[in-house]
Amino acid sequence: MEDVVVIGAGQAGASLVARLRGKGYEGRVTLLGNEPVAPYQRPPLSKGYLLGNMGVDRLLLRPESYYSDNAITLRTDSAVGAIAPETRHITLATGESISYGNLVLATGAVPRRLPAGMGGELAGVHVVRTLADVDALAPACRPGARLLIVGGGYIGLEAAAVAAKLGLHVTLIEAAERILGRVAAPETADFFRKLHGAHGVDIREGVALDHLTGKGGHVTGARLADGSNVQADLVIVGIGITPDTALAEATGLAIDNGISVDTRGRTSARHIWAAGDCASFPHEGGQLRLESVPNAIDMAECVADNIMGAETAYVPKPWFWSDQYDVKLQIAGLNTGYTDVITRPGTREGSVSFWYFAGDRLLAVDAANEPRAYMIGKRLIEAGQSPAPAQVADPKTDLKALLRP
Repeated sequence: MEDVVVIGAGQAGASLVARLRGKGYEGRVTLLGNEPVAPYQRPPLSKGYLLGNMGVDRLLLRPESYYSDNAITLRTDSAVGAIAPETRHITLATGESISYGNLVLATGAVPRRLPAGMGGELAGVHVVRTLADVDALAPACRPGARLLIVGGGYIGLEAAAVAAKLGLHVTLIEAAERILGRVAAPETADFFRKLHGAHGVDIREGVALDHLTGKGGHVTGARLADGSNVQADLVIVGIGITPDTALAEATGLAIDNGISVDTRGRTSARHIWAAGDCASFPHEGGQLRLESVPNAIDMAECVADNIMGAETAYVPKPWFWSDQYDVKLQIAGLNTGYTDVITRPGTREGSVSFWYFAGDRLLAVDAANEPRAYMIGKRLIEAGQSPAPAQVADPKTDLKALLRP
């Protein structure tokens, strides 16, 4: 039985090694992470952890003892410097060499930073991706502090919600004409704009950052493209993430919106696989990359099965979520190419769902505090069923009746 080495100890890497052992894989398994902690959940970092409601122990995906108990060699603080596909070995940053039978890249994604010259190097400017990022941010999140958030996607909005709860004065700027411009319909954006406004967040749309200003090496505010100024004691840059492909590119692997893999998760090099946020896979004539915990788990488990000989094609079932204040947004499907959005009032005050159609075809559902609409929408999408838009729009329609046998 050949050794499996996994580079990246995030959700995908941890799910893959657990799947191998759960399926009875008997070869040696090594999981390499470049952070000093065992694999942990990322979504709660900027929510429960930053709020002080969760400790590091609750962030861990599994107890550290799980890895030794299941003969998985977990190596933290182990950055990889190079891969040699021709000899099937990797070299750590320390110079140590490790051989592999099958290698999996689960390197995840990295946050986008401000371009050079815009002040991103000033103290007090943060991104939110890792435990270390949030540990650096937390001491500055004091009641009354002035926070500027750059970026009106889900990352920025979630950070705004937590900061407002902590008593900070929050200003959020979005260069595009509206928040959530790349990922949601205007109807969903309107819902969240009103929600944040009710909590005192100052959202400014269609206003780009010109540059951050500072004094003594620490950020003090920002100059915006419209000529206005914003004072800030700290800044969170939430302008998205990019797949971590540096190691794959240096190895000569094919890159296409991430590390390009086939339907089984194989890269362009023999015996090298990829899964999770860093990987793009065939979908509807192109390469699709999904940034979500469910995709990281499902794709990693599919790759683990295929390493063991299953030859199973990965078929994504996209779903996502976002927690902001007391609202849980659940998203099923992909809204790419939608032509119409149906707004359906919820079953209780403040709840609503938005149904995306391309003509008569149901593509996706955004459900805010509407778990029933989310679950039914998800089942319809996964079954390839599309109810008539007029049925969805009619509040008298029993959604469960839309699930045709």
